[in-house]
Amino acid sequence: SLLLLLLCRLGPCLSAAHSPTGVQCVLFNEEYMTCIWGSRETLTANYSLYYWYENRSPVVECKHYLQDQGVSVGCYFNQSEIIQFQPFHVLVNASLGSRTLEILSERMELQDLVKPEAPVNLTIRNMSSNQLQLTWTSPYPRAQCLEHAVKYKSNKDTNWMEHQVKGDVFSFPSVDYEKYYTFYVRSKINKYCGSTQLWSEWSVPVVWGSNSTSKGTAEEQLHWFWIHTVLIPIASCLLLLVLVVLLVRMERVWVILMPRIPNPSKNFDELFVTHNGNFQEWAGVPKDIVESFKPNYSENICYVSELPNNSYEPLWEGSNHPPSLMARASAAPHELSPYKNSYVG
Repeated sequence: SLLLLLLCRLGPCLSAAHSPTGVQCVLFNEEYMTCIWGSRETLTANYSLYYWYENRSPVVECKHYLQDQGVSVGCYFNQSEIIQFQPFHVLVNASLGSRTLEILSERMELQDLVKPEAPVNLTIRNMSSNQLQLTWTSPYPRAQCLEHAVKYKSNKDTNWMEHQVKGDVFSFPSVDYEKYYTFYVRSKINKYCGSTQLWSEWSVPVVWGSNSTSKGTAEEQLHWFWIHTVLIPIASCLLLLVLVVLLVRMERVWVILMPRIPNPSKNFDELFVTHNGNFQEWAGVPKDIVESFKPNYSENICYVSELPNNSYEPLWEGSNHPPSLMARASAAPHELSPYKNSYVG
């Protein structure tokens, strides 16, 4: 109410602006810290943050503002700017035009504002016939300052069961092999290192049981989840696309490497079916040209015969005297060889 009264005194413009409900600082895993005082929907003025530690340092303005679409909604502190076990103070200035409002936060103890990171490497082991052991690790640098909570439920249960655990081991005494179980773990700073109710986020789940698709660490569960739900469908689609492209391209390559030999038989169907092999008629040669190539003359046939070798015809005509015996005797030796000729004078 005092804050609203101060805003009203600043004028109608600034009083119409919604003021931050308070500065909320969280130290994440002792690595960095954020102090948030509002959101873009609730803030219309310009804000700046100043902080200091009691009896240790002067007032310092925030070096890294967190902005939402140009509106400052918080401040980011790196590890070198964080000092635990020292009272911490924050002052926020809200200004609109020439009017300014200072919003002073309450004293804070940073060791009570630590929010650990969620546990990792959840692992389930079978210790006996009916007993399971769940283990995990924490990214928080001081594991001895943590306490944990385990949440689990079977596939046949409707409500989650939650147990507080001091160390980093949880024993599950009795399991039903007809069921499968899902486990989560979260952490917070114990009472020996701080006074806080800031729990970490729940870890990635781990599943155990006869019907579960995977067992072991949470990282393995995520690994198989991505393989079955993302990688395999994408790989199948890519493989199908590659096969289609290769099929199209291989048909083209096969035509280039092994071109089809043209079959001219179809072009000559008309020659043999319609024209009975008459090439001149199929080719369209005029009849007068075909007739001009026919022969128009005739020749007498001359018969030639050869006389036998043992026949004898006289070489003279009109002589009444037969040849002499000497002539016949001299002619006899020549008639023994068919390859020699005899001449009579």
